[in-house]
Formats: sequence, C-alpha cells, structure tokens
Amino acid sequence: MPAIPLPTARRTIEPWTLSPPRPFPQRPERPFNRVAFAAAHVVADPLADHDPWVDVAIDWERTIAFRQHLWRLGFGVAEAMDTAQRGMGLGWTDALELIRRSVEAARDVPGAVIASGAGTDHLAPSGALTTEDVIAAYEEQVSAVEAAGSRIILMASRALAACADGPEDYARVYDRLLRQVREPVVIHWLGEMFDPALEGYWGARDHWQAMDTCLAVIEANAAKVDGIKVSLLSKEKEEAMRARLPAGVRMYTGDDFNYAELIAGDGERHSDALLGIFDAIAPAASAALGALAGGDDRAFFDILEPTVPLSRHIFRPPTRFYKTGVVFMAYLNGHQDHFTMVGGQESARSLIHLAELFRLADRAGLLGDPDLATVRMRRVLALHGVD
Repeated sequence: MPAIPLPTARRTIEPWTLSPPRPFPQRPERPFNRVAFAAAHVVADPLADHDPWVDVAIDWERTIAFRQHLWRLGFGVAEAMDTAQRGMGLGWTDALELIRRSVEAARDVPGAVIASGAGTDHLAPSGALTTEDVIAAYEEQVSAVEAAGSRIILMASRALAACADGPEDYARVYDRLLRQVREPVVIHWLGEMFDPALEGYWGARDHWQAMDTCLAVIEANAAKVDGIKVSLLSKEKEEAMRARLPAGVRMYTGDDFNYAELIAGDGERHSDALLGIFDAIAPAASAALGALAGGDDRAFFDILEPTVPLSRHIFRPPTRFYKTGVVFMAYLNGHQDHFTMVGGQESARSLIHLAELFRLADRAGLLGDPDLATVRMRRVLALHGVD
C-alpha cells in the first residue's frame, strides 16, 4: 500500500500508510427499505476564462456523470441544494439550468429519482421586503422547477428570515405555497449552523418553539407534505419532531453527525435520508442501506459507523464550509480531475483539515483507488509548500 507524509495540527509532518479500500458493491444488491436522497455537488470548470468569485463556470459533463454515479448506487438525487453551493456561489439562474439538465439525464436512467430545491435566492434579503414579495419569489421558482419535471424541495428562505415579524408570517407564506404545489413537497428546515442568515427561522431562535410552528404548518397541510428534512445536527430534536409528525409524513434526516442511528431507528420510528454526506460516502452508504434492507443491522452499523468521524470532520464548524470536504472527496476518488470549486470555495478549509480528512477517509475504507488518492493528495500538498 502507498504511503504519504501528511501535516498535523502540531506543525509536524508524519508518514501515513494507506489501508486497502473496503470492497463496496457498485450497485445495490436489493431495494432499500428507506427513502434515500444524496444531495449532490457541482463540478466547476477550471479551464473557463472567468472570475470565480463573480462568475459561475460548471463542467456539465462531469456534474451529470456524478449524478449518474449516485443513481447507479440506488440514491435519489436532491438537486440544486446547499451541497451544490446554492447561495454560496450557485445562483438561481445556474441552479435552474442544473435542474433542467439533471431531469433530462434522469430520463435515461431506469428508476432514477430527482427532487430539486425551490427557494427565494434570486430575491435579496431585506427587512423592507414583505411576505407577499417572498411568496411571489417562491412561486416563481416552484413554477419553474415543476415545469422542468422535478419534484420540489421547499428550501428555507433568507428573504423570509429577514422580513418575517413572527411565526404567523411563516405560517402565512407556507400555507399559501403548499396549497398551490402540484405534488407533495419536502420542506427543508436548514439550521443556522449551515447558514447563519437563517437563525430564528419559523419565528423563534429557540428550536423547540420553532418546531411547534413548523409542525403546525405541516399538520395544516399534511396532504401536500411528503416529508420534512431537518438539518439541526441534533439527534434529540430530530427524534422529538419525528414522533410528532402526522401519519404519512416522512422525517428526512439531514443530521450529518448522527445519521446512522437515526436511519436505523428506535424500533418504533426511523428517519429516511436526505444527506449531503451521502455525496462523499455514497458507496458505503449504499452498501449499508442494502444491508439494513436485508435485515442485517450489524453490517449496517459496521459499514456506516467508520464514516461518522469523517462526516463530523467535514461538517465541523464553520459548518457552511462542508462543501469543500465533499468536493475534495470527489477529487480524491476520481470523480473530477481537479480540486477547484464554484466561487473559489476550495480555499475555505485549511491544509491541516484536508490532511485529516484524507486520514479519516482511509480509515473508513472510502479511498477506492489508494494510489490515485495518494497522487492527488501529493499535488495538493505541493501547492501548499509541502513536498
């Protein structure tokens, strides 16, 4: 097995010898007994002549190829979400183009599932806005996503967070929207650890009070809600909310810290999944979900538990920069030929962070080609002056 010198937080360079990768199946051995979406990243085009902090350049071929990789592994694709740098480099115009291209690609993949983010990110947040402005912005994006042929994930709105006076405004906006959608949607409650602009969402800084408002909206519109994706990184809060959902409404875990136990469930209830970390650990997650569907809980945890330290590292504060780790994993595993991101976000994490990510991915058996991963890690080290 190859070895590589890696920097540490102690400012030392220490050798690391890689382990053989785990032999995960390339396709599911059986249908999953959980609904599982992977929120997918976008691949930047490093050869485009543009200003990365201002303009967006996407490698469409590699971006769609990665979605085909996720579909082959049995996942639905959650498109144009925060994992795709929505609101951190990817604007609405490019997001809609991404959705259209992904929907078109899904038509050629039997059984492919896609659900896409509709929000208000083309509307600049401001306290001068009204809830009617927010509703109109949501309606514009919902209409466009439905016209593209995708299911809807109703994303949290920075504009609504900026102008809402309290829980009643959230109820008014969501009630109006949910009455109009063609098919049941997934509501996304994205916590402030992922996006500081969303602090106080649902009209309260206290998550337990906010939960009451969100549940009231869901209960009033249960026929139009497929599920709620909760991204609060709190097992306790997700389990409490899951127990209060109306019959038939799914809890989609967005907890990239505690996903294994939440998906497995407590014997009475379980969470389905809509996770950004599934982008980075897709082969392992697919194998684990297949084991769970086959009744082998031990194998499920044996596969997923080693991925949790990696996920906790990728999503460590500032959590909003987790996309850098997700894309780095794609680079190490050969899904793209470069470590370049939309918006120049490859610079959002330190070399020490990336080196530890490499170690944790290796420990989890997730570096599918250790030789390739080592060559690519050496390139990144060299760019940072570690030769």
